[in-house]
Amino acid sequence: MVALNSDRFIVSYNRIDQLMKDLIGTNEHMAFFRLIDFAKKKNAVIRRYEADLREYGDLRNAIVHHRTSIEFAIAEPHDDVVAKMEEIEGALAKPITVAQMFRTNVTIFQETDSLSYALKVIKDKKYNQFPVYKGKSFKGLISPVGITMWMASKVDSESFSRKKAVLSEILAHESNRNNHKFIHAETSVFEAVEIFKTSVIHGRRLEALLITEDGKASDKLIGIVTPVSLLKVE
Repeated sequence: MVALNSDRFIVSYNRIDQLMKDLIGTNEHMAFFRLIDFAKKKNAVIRRYEADLREYGDLRNAIVHHRTSIEFAIAEPHDDVVAKMEEIEGALAKPITVAQMFRTNVTIFQETDSLSYALKVIKDKKYNQFPVYKGKSFKGLISPVGITMWMASKVDSESFSRKKAVLSEILAHESNRNNHKFIHAETSVFEAVEIFKTSVIHGRRLEALLITEDGKASDKLIGIVTPVSLLKVE
């Protein structure tokens, strides 16, 4: 027997209801809209889909409270509505983490590496930002802005040379030394999107989020998230 869309919708709705209760730590009965109010304070997925959830809460009430028999529901949700509800459920039950999506072997640079070497790596690997270390100690993130500012400072210099310039010099010309943020591997992609958006609102544009297992700068770098790389999530 093929499940009706209304049945699938209600099942997914009930699962989301319980997932939100788990988020806020309660098993008490609470109106769906109140659950959203509390859960969105703790979870980026709820914040992302809040408008949809509120709309679907109204739809659920129409289906349940106006059902005239076991076999008949006053409203049968569209296929895309059911798919969206189940998508939200999946995102809430098993959120995609930044490590799952962006884990990679990150090429790191040392302060003493030449700009010429770094530019070759950028060309080969299509990097736009690259992390600079002194041994195992993170020193900063170089962006195209930093390189441009360094070049501008040397435009009238007779000693201008990409081969002689080392990355510690370039790093000194990064106008925004707080152009990055370390995040832990289990951060959800929705949280990552919010971090970028919030930074812009607060006047601090981030070039990249740097992923380590525990979100500490002292840990091994296992991935990099950029605003461009997150466009697929949007």
